Amino acid sequence: MIDLLDLVTMPWNWLVEPLQYGFLRQAIWVSAFVGLVCAVLSCYVTLKGWSLMGDAVSHAVVPGVVVSYALGIPFAIGAFAFGFGATVAIGYIKSKTRLKEDAVIGVVFTGFFAFGLVLVTKIPSNIDLFHILFGNVLGISQQDIIQTVIAGTITLAVILLRRKDLLLFCFDPNHAKAIGLNTQLMYYTLLSVLALTIVTALQTAGIILVVAMLVTPGAIAYLLTDRFDRMLMISVAASVTSCVLGTYFSYHFDISTGGSIVVLLTLFFVAAMIFAPKYGIFAQQFQQRANKKQLNEVASTH
Repeated sequence: MIDLLDLVTMPWNWLVEPLQYGFLRQAIWVSAFVGLVCAVLSCYVTLKGWSLMGDAVSHAVVPGVVVSYALGIPFAIGAFAFGFGATVAIGYIKSKTRLKEDAVIGVVFTGFFAFGLVLVTKIPSNIDLFHILFGNVLGISQQDIIQTVIAGTITLAVILLRRKDLLLFCFDPNHAKAIGLNTQLMYYTLLSVLALTIVTALQTAGIILVVAMLVTPGAIAYLLTDRFDRMLMISVAASVTSCVLGTYFSYHFDISTGGSIVVLLTLFFVAAMIFAPKYGIFAQQFQQRANKKQLNEVASTH
């Protein structure tokens, strides 16, 4: 039987045991940092409706990663160059053809991703495609940590400096243009930090799962509040908590770290979707019943 002392010490041991290993302590703080960066940008991506754009950029960085390793340069350089290049290509094709943005995004990101797969098979390197796709924060090198921190810090600095302009651009681009804001500059600024954020999260979640880290935190917060400052705080809290707990779960249950993080984020989203006080399913059903009852009372008085 489990005695009272075991009930007290088990949670403590659960928390402390992974901290005995340097690579796990490193993975926890790197994941938390990545979660912070993704959560902040996620709020802007959610307001702008750029979920598919995030998916496109994340897949487009694959050839950049392969080329970077082949040339012996930091992977962040190649990943950012190809990620940003893909967004420029999307904008150019959209402006020159009659295709809608979603079709252009689908063509460009699959083309870049396929090109990356071709390079992986033809360029001799020690690149593990599984780690590119799904991340490997437990085995992240010091060089990759430095690149992650630099890319993430630049992203946070740009968003902090242009936060009001970016918010207005995401919320109402027509009004932003009417008051003299350079919306074209804001467009490419947001695309640049989007590419940098994907570079930041590449080692933690990988290309496949980074989209969830860019979209889900903002979606959770959007369901829970109408105020942007609170949206930022909720998004950061949900993302960092998922990243830290996801790393713990990956250790204790021997599962994928990136997958564990995204599963926790998804569970938070489902809880917000159901129980959000204003926009949750239960709240909407309660409001519908209240409205129906009020209508019935009005009808009965007449």
